[in-house]
Amino acid sequence: MKRWNLILLLLVLAVGLAIGAGVSMLHNGLSARATPTAMEAMLARNARRMAIPANARNEPNPITASGQTLQEAMAHFADHCATCHGNDGSGDTLYGKGLYPKPPDLRLPETQKLSDGELFWIIENGIRFTGMPAFGGTHGSQDDWKLVLFIRHLPQLTMEERVEMERDNPKGPHEHVEDQEEKDFLQGKPVQQKTESEHHH
Repeated sequence: MKRWNLILLLLVLAVGLAIGAGVSMLHNGLSARATPTAMEAMLARNARRMAIPANARNEPNPITASGQTLQEAMAHFADHCATCHGNDGSGDTLYGKGLYPKPPDLRLPETQKLSDGELFWIIENGIRFTGMPAFGGTHGSQDDWKLVLFIRHLPQLTMEERVEMERDNPKGPHEHVEDQEEKDFLQGKPVQQKTESEHHH
């Protein structure tokens, strides 16, 4: 009899959670601007933890930290990751703010306490139902292990490093034109005057 009571209690809890999630979704809609509830965040963290195989979780980083590897990883992060995560890893970017869930602040203990193997697995495989894509197979795994080293470095990132990373951030056509105009100006070449319509775009 006690066993059936326990099963009934678990079913009632499951139905209650489902109803609560449904009400929350109806109240907030499907907007990506919403903030996940504490329960959603907890369930997502636990699901992510269970999804990462134990052998991957315990895999050590084969890359040794050095000035050169950190420099390479910093440039790679600025070019591939900063659009969503920001150069400083805060996630405070135009794209980052528009994602659901928002990218985590990579400097905080929640990310820093993950093992090297877990960070590598996430970079390689991405995370379903989030904005985190899988980068495995798009470039060498050595690059992803270097990114793990850089993520470890983010809490100590200096202002000079952030400024240096801005040079490696992806640029749109307008920014490329401005960069060329700046180079031409510094080299003493004549710079074309912009029309009124160009100033407003």
